[in-house]
Amino acid sequence: MVLAPSRRAASETFVRANLEGLPFAVTAFFGDEFPLNEPWRLAYGLAILLSKVLTRLRLLRLAAWPASCITWLLVRRHQPDVVMVEFGFEAVRVMEVCGWSQVPLVVHFRGSDASARHRLELLRGRYRRLMRLASGVIVKSQPMAETLLALGAPAERLLISPSGANSALFGGSRPAAVGPVLLAVGRFVEKKGPLFTIRAFAQLSQQGGVGHDQPQLWMVGDGPLLEQARALINSLELSERVHLLGVRSQNEVAELMRAARAFVQHSLVASDGDSEGSPVAVMEAQLSGLPVVATRHAGIPEVVIDGETGFLVDEQDVAGMAAAMAQLVAQPQLAARLGECGRRRVQESFTIDHHLRQVSALLLEVIEASQR
Repeated sequence: MVLAPSRRAASETFVRANLEGLPFAVTAFFGDEFPLNEPWRLAYGLAILLSKVLTRLRLLRLAAWPASCITWLLVRRHQPDVVMVEFGFEAVRVMEVCGWSQVPLVVHFRGSDASARHRLELLRGRYRRLMRLASGVIVKSQPMAETLLALGAPAERLLISPSGANSALFGGSRPAAVGPVLLAVGRFVEKKGPLFTIRAFAQLSQQGGVGHDQPQLWMVGDGPLLEQARALINSLELSERVHLLGVRSQNEVAELMRAARAFVQHSLVASDGDSEGSPVAVMEAQLSGLPVVATRHAGIPEVVIDGETGFLVDEQDVAGMAAAMAQLVAQPQLAARLGECGRRRVQESFTIDHHLRQVSALLLEVIEASQR
């Protein structure tokens, strides 16, 4: 059984990939669905809604009861071998069912649920109890693992597994054969650093010696910083060279990657502490065959090898990012070489298939341990 906050948001593609790819019969319930013709799904959605209200009122222990009670009934009804919950903040709402039902619980942390200060400060005590109850924990990066180990996560069943890129969709980029197009894909939120990416591109645009073709920056996504990004582009007089492409489907993103020279993303710790896990778009770009210019942030250095599959700079190092961009704009063959190394690296270790095999192995281990 899988429990998750949502499957509808565009950013939840990794949740849908788990549901479709796990080699088990999966029953899933989502906290934002209220179908009147499906009483059990309605009950779960309403219980999660009540839990959210109680959490806002800081009644944290009480907040775990509504959804735990409904989940206990769901467990009795469906008899799952294991319950996997997507996101730590969802898991604390249902965690008590583990002790009541003796069905093991595996928690899949994704990013902000293990980094944003407003979550960690509010839920620290609840997370400590969750770590005592959980039979397994999945995280996206080593820094995330260290955070949860400090809260008591079971080290022997803590899996570091990036969500992975889709090898059936991403591939075929030829960085040396296309123009100097730099591609960024991600929500316009603080931790993705879109304003830093734009400022770095502005510095690149002011440099000479990058060839006859003028570089372009294509940015895919939307979010709360979109209008601020648009204003920055206009103020820097870059409206003819920076193109805001809006939300695009995965198929469209794959096509855009095949038209780009390099992928760029300036991830950083947001003002509220929110951090990346291991950005899927970075893995998708490398699998496509693109070199990546990104930051030494969260799980990115575990995927991108500086000088081998791309370039890494420190967070907020705009000049360093501009210099890395300039190398790839000026040297198409370097871009091709780094991109090919990145493609091999992701193909060997960071595809969706790798992730699903790792998650499946952990789930089977947890199930077998619970049946001894």
